[in-house]
Amino acid sequence: MMQPEEPKKSARLEARLSPTVFKMVRRAARLQGRSVSDFVVTAAARAAERAIRRRTVIELAGDDQERFVEALLNPPPLTEAMRRAAQAHRELIDPA
Repeated sequence: MMQPEEPKKSARLEARLSPTVFKMVRRAARLQGRSVSDFVVTAAARAAERAIRRRTVIELAGDDQERFVEALLNPPPLTEAMRRAAQAHRELIDPA
C-alpha cells in the first residue's frame, strides 16, 4: 500500500556570484535545457554527495581489501603498548 506523499518542503539558499561565474553557470544551464536554479541545485547536491563520500567511505584496492579482511578475521597479537593504551582507556571511560 502506497503512503500518501508528504508536501515537499524546501529551504532557501542565497549566493552572490561574480558576473563571470554567473554567466558561466547560466550558459551551462541553457546548454542542458535547465533553469539556473535547477542547474545550481543539482550541481550543489552532486558536490555535497562527493564531499560526504570522500570523508565517509574508504576505498581499497583488491590486495588491500584482502589484507584488511585478514586482519579483522585473524588480528595480530596486542603489543605491550596496545595493552597499556587499552588499560588507560578502560580506566578513563569506566573508572568504577
